[in-house]
Amino acid sequence: MRLLDLTVLLIYLLGTLGFGLWIGRRSKNPIDFTTGGGRLPSWALGLSIFGTYVSAFSFLALPGKSFDSNWNFFAFSLTIPLLAWVAVKWLVPFYRNLGNISAYEHLENRFGPWARLYAVACYLFIQLGRMGGILYLLAVALQPVTGLSIPVLIILAAAIVIVYTFFGGMEAVVWTDVVQSVVLIGGALTCAVLILFKLPDGPAQLFQIAGDHEKLSLGSFDFDLTKSTIWIVLIFGLFENLRNFGADQSYIQRYQSARTSREAANSVWLGALLYLPVSAIFFFIGTGLFAYYEVHPELLPAGLADQPDKVFPHFIATALPIGVAGLLIAGVAAAAQSTISSSLNCGATLLLNDVYHRFIDRHASEQKSLAVLRFTTIGYGILGTATALAMIQVKTALDLWWQIAGIFGGGILGIILLGRLTRATSAQAAIATILGVFLIGGRSLFPDHVLPFLHPLFTIVLGTLGILGSGCLLAILFPARR
Repeated sequence: MRLLDLTVLLIYLLGTLGFGLWIGRRSKNPIDFTTGGGRLPSWALGLSIFGTYVSAFSFLALPGKSFDSNWNFFAFSLTIPLLAWVAVKWLVPFYRNLGNISAYEHLENRFGPWARLYAVACYLFIQLGRMGGILYLLAVALQPVTGLSIPVLIILAAAIVIVYTFFGGMEAVVWTDVVQSVVLIGGALTCAVLILFKLPDGPAQLFQIAGDHEKLSLGSFDFDLTKSTIWIVLIFGLFENLRNFGADQSYIQRYQSARTSREAANSVWLGALLYLPVSAIFFFIGTGLFAYYEVHPELLPAGLADQPDKVFPHFIATALPIGVAGLLIAGVAAAAQSTISSSLNCGATLLLNDVYHRFIDRHASEQKSLAVLRFTTIGYGILGTATALAMIQVKTALDLWWQIAGIFGGGILGIILLGRLTRATSAQAAIATILGVFLIGGRSLFPDHVLPFLHPLFTIVLGTLGILGSGCLLAILFPARR
């Protein structure tokens, strides 16, 4: 790697680590570790929500998607403002009024301990998949410019995030997210501008090539449930973003970290509205990469086009000026770190509040609780690292991540909606959840035999509606006695 690029990257990584440790000096008790003491401003939380959204999936996998096909998955981003409105109108007030640090504690009050533990388990599995995919993609980005192996890079990247999250908790997560959001936005904008002028005939040639190959299309408008049409992506986006805002500990914990309900709502709007144009930039980068390598096919190694997640890192390493490549890789690292740190902190929070305090030591001291938070951060980080190592051979990490999110996300969203929208009893909810799990499992394990006419993105829809629908039907057929 060129010395200047390496210097830029190292300054960023060491600076992030040092800044996180410095911020973390105020994390003295479990409340500080999990909510930053409830003193975090809305603009910082908004950038943190944005940073959680913009992971390495966005930085690498979205350009990979538009390079490989078109802007079909941008339809996912278009659903975010609508669900942000739903969150501000109903979800933020609901969770703020509950006052629970855990997003799933209310499920125990509604259905019993089993529902709470089920939702916690689903969330933890989702985040393991997310951490694994993000760490893998970050390593893919770092490998061509560092020369180190992907397994080594996965371990090193994970170690940095684990260390500052271990010491700093939520406050370190949020304030490092602020810095990381600025870096990743700057990196994305820089690349988008540079790629416009990489073609011999300038920006006009880029748009001409993109138009000739239908690269700017949002996909088919056919009502075909087997293909990734715009309707499939929109429906997936509605359910997945409802899960994000209404059933994801990473978001709900930030609602509780705001100073007031109004500031919590403002943070949601900032994160959502900032993500929409930034995601468009990432799709544009992928389109630009396609045009660039159409003009210069000799610059794309044989077989790399079949691994779209690796095209952008290759471009960064070989086509960008000295120093700019380091900035772009720092942007990828920023996107990855912001999401991983959130997953670690929120996973540790659930393990403390929903498992340790609930079943092991309800009256643990602040000192012991803080120790549990920190050491579960390490343990959960190690599991996430192992998941990343297991993903090394996947073609596209984004598709795998969405499958994992669909499998476990449908379970969480389904049971939360069942509790909020119906009068189902605990027994009815348990039966509905079992039926939903069987439906999700059958569709995931045997896609050619169980509902083969449905696109894999529909998994979260099936899980949610399976649990909600069967629970609602049971509640109607067998109403609870008052």
